[in-house]
Amino acid sequence: MPASVPAPSPGAAVHGQSPTGPEREAARREAARLEAVRRYDILDTPPDGAFDRVAALASRIFDVPVATVTIVDSDRIWFKAASGLDGVRQIGRDPGLCASAILRDGTTVIPDTLADPVACSNPLVAGEMGVRFYAAAPITTPDGHRLGTVNILDTRPRVISDHDTATLADLAAIVLDEMELRLSAMRALRAEQDRRRVEQAARTRAERDKAALADFASTLQRTLLPPALPTVPGLELACHYRTASPQDVGGDFYDVFPLSDERWAFFLGDVCGKGAEAAVVTSLTRYTLRAAAQHHDDPRAVLSALNAALLLDASIGSRFCTCLFGFLEPAGGAGFDVTMASGGHPPAYHVRTRPGGAVRVDPVHLRGGMLVGAFEEAAFASRTVHLEPGQGLLLYTDGLTEARLADGTMLGESGVADFLSGRAGPTEATALVEDAVALLQDLPQDSGDDVALLALSVPPQDAGGPGVSVSAHTSARAGSADDAGAAGPKD
Repeated sequence: MPASVPAPSPGAAVHGQSPTGPEREAARREAARLEAVRRYDILDTPPDGAFDRVAALASRIFDVPVATVTIVDSDRIWFKAASGLDGVRQIGRDPGLCASAILRDGTTVIPDTLADPVACSNPLVAGEMGVRFYAAAPITTPDGHRLGTVNILDTRPRVISDHDTATLADLAAIVLDEMELRLSAMRALRAEQDRRRVEQAARTRAERDKAALADFASTLQRTLLPPALPTVPGLELACHYRTASPQDVGGDFYDVFPLSDERWAFFLGDVCGKGAEAAVVTSLTRYTLRAAAQHHDDPRAVLSALNAALLLDASIGSRFCTCLFGFLEPAGGAGFDVTMASGGHPPAYHVRTRPGGAVRVDPVHLRGGMLVGAFEEAAFASRTVHLEPGQGLLLYTDGLTEARLADGTMLGESGVADFLSGRAGPTEATALVEDAVALLQDLPQDSGDDVALLALSVPPQDAGGPGVSVSAHTSARAGSADDAGAAGPKD
């Protein structure tokens, strides 16, 4: 296990002597790191539920009395969140366990602090608290600056596994994701404020406020959706996203991401409500599902982890969501095995072409799956579907089924199934999404709700044979119905 190392004293030199080359380099690195800390503008900010939740999760996952999220300043360790350490907002940097931990790229683990030559003299170890175990994962920016750490502390020596260190690193990555989201929102807000000042002479205050809300909602919405769908060899992906109003941040979400070379995860869902509060839940939902997918093979367990995370944060209140979550794996012969779990979400549709060209549509019912984030003991249902070459799977949110027909009745699940069965087009993902979008545009009125679509399909074997690499990208973006987009394969 790696042990702690002394924190650097950048630029320090013996009195009367010039700094050495290594000291100058250490000072340069530290100055760049502190500049990154200032860039995120996180120091001395009020408590935040997202970071408090990470500390609470770390304490519960590792069964330790103390867990913290810290930022290392020039002369202090500042606590953004602390579970089990009431009343402490900051401590001196030297000597400091966190200051030592940010010198390493990986997770720092000290099984027994009294056996560590540096840690044994730390006030947290030698003092009243009597820390005997310490582990920390650095919060590292995309350009390599370690801002601080996610820490777990215990009053007894202990050993943790490689799996545990990876989990701690995932929590640190979630903290950085929250900081990036916060930074993006602040930059968007500042940019919008600058724009307001430039246009103040030409627009009324009401017009400025409306534009500001639309701009902010659009910017925030983009941070809640994947910028692109990944390339999954042998699979075609397509998506569509439209918010009901450009002034509101939508509550629908989707994502597809790799877990290994031959295993991927996907999800699509709908958060109750709209606006900033729904955006907070959407952000937590995406990050929690991505993190939980790394540690669970059962999609029901992933939804259970999300359910616990949503219930843990009291600030979310009665916010909940519906969700379809699944794993994708290439089948032994051809096609893909899709294992899905549902949390109160409408069924996906398995679309295939019958001999003679007729289309067969089967709803993938997952009965018994409860809403996510509504009940502590929520149960979730799962099922495995095999996608053969030439078959597709369409996932959607209720903005599709609640769209209105000419007589005012809702399209409904049966209406969507009838529409898909009557299609003459192929079962490819791009065609499924484009046809569903065309259906919405042809209806006299929609549901007034957000719409998210995600389609997966296995190309026919005569389109390239097993293992054909089909890439996809998304052009979907928040906006009105005219802004709808879908993703398909590129040549």
